[in-house]
Amino acid sequence: MKRRRMGSGIRRLGLLLLGIVAGAQAFEPLPEKPIAPATNPTTPAKVALGKALYFDPRLSVDGSVSCNSCHNVMGGGEDGRSFSMGVRGQLGGRSSPTVWNAAFLSVQFWDGRAPSLEEQAKGPMINPVEMGNPDHAAVVKRLQGIEGYKPLFKQAFNAPQITIDRVAQAIAAYERTLITPDSSLDRYLKGDKKALNESQVRGMQAFQDVGCVACHSGAAFAGPALPEGQGFYQKLPTFPGSAYDAKYRLTEDTGRFQVTHQEADRHMFRVPTLRNVALTAPYFHNGSVPTLEEAVRVMAKAQLNKELDDGQVLDLTAFLGALTGTFPRQEMPQLPPTPGRTAFAP
Repeated sequence: MKRRRMGSGIRRLGLLLLGIVAGAQAFEPLPEKPIAPATNPTTPAKVALGKALYFDPRLSVDGSVSCNSCHNVMGGGEDGRSFSMGVRGQLGGRSSPTVWNAAFLSVQFWDGRAPSLEEQAKGPMINPVEMGNPDHAAVVKRLQGIEGYKPLFKQAFNAPQITIDRVAQAIAAYERTLITPDSSLDRYLKGDKKALNESQVRGMQAFQDVGCVACHSGAAFAGPALPEGQGFYQKLPTFPGSAYDAKYRLTEDTGRFQVTHQEADRHMFRVPTLRNVALTAPYFHNGSVPTLEEAVRVMAKAQLNKELDDGQVLDLTAFLGALTGTFPRQEMPQLPPTPGRTAFAP
C-alpha cells in the first residue's frame, strides 16, 4: 500500500512539473478543432444524429432531462446552478462542468472517472439522479421505438441498428464540434497586440507570476496535453486551513477518492478548463463561489497560499475574460416524432 501511494504521489508530481514546464512556455491559441479518435471519426451525419440525441429529453426515464438541460449550449455549456437538477427534481452532488471545449480534455467529469467523451455520454443516462434509466437497454429500446431515428443511425453508421455505443459515439461526435476559438487572447497570440487591453496584459503576466499557470496551462488552460484517459489532477485545497475552507465547503467533497478509493486521491479533482470561465458562474466543483473575482481570490489562497490585492484581482479577472471565445451558432434540432403515441407508453 505504501508503495502504491508513493507511486501515485510521484505521478502527481510529474504531472505538476509538466504543467509548470508548459506554463513557462508561451500561451497557446486554441485549435480550430480537436482530433477525433480513430474508433469514432467525425462525419456530418454522425454530428447531426448526435445533436438530435443531445437535445432529446427522451433519453431520460421520464422525458424531463436532456444532455442540454445540464450542459446548455445556448449559453456557457453548463446550467448556472450550484448543483444540477436531474429527473424528478433531484439535485446532483456537483456543479455541471462546461461542455464547450471538453473535447480537449483527456478525461471527463470533475473526478476524471470517464476516459473519453464517449464514456462520459453513457454515464448520466443510467445515473438515478441525472437521467434515471434502469440500464442502457432501456434507453436503446425507447430509441428503437422512435422510427425517425433509424434512418439517422443508418446515415451515421451505415446500419440502422441502434446500440448504446453508437448513441454515445454520435453524442461525442457532436460535442467535438463545440469549440470556441478566436478569443481576444487567441488573436493576441496570433499577432494582434491590440486584442488585449492594458489590464488584460497585466493580468496575463500576473497569471504567470502568481503561479496560476502551473496547473492552468496548455491551449485549454486545463493542464498539459495528455493521452486520452490520463487525467491532470490537483488537490483542492492544496493549502488547507484558510477561512475559505468552511465558507465554501472546500473539504467536504473527497473528489477522485470516490472513484479510486486510494488515499492519495482524496480531494483530487481534474483541473478544469478556464476557456469561457467568465460565463460559467458559479464556480468550483460544488458551485459554491458566486463570482469570478471571488474565485480568483479563493484559488490564490487555497492553491498557492497567496493573498492578492484588489489590483491583481481586477487584472487577473480581466485576463480570464479574454479567454471567452467565439461560439459556433447553435440551432435547436427537429427531433424525430412518435405520431399518434407517446414514447413512454408502458
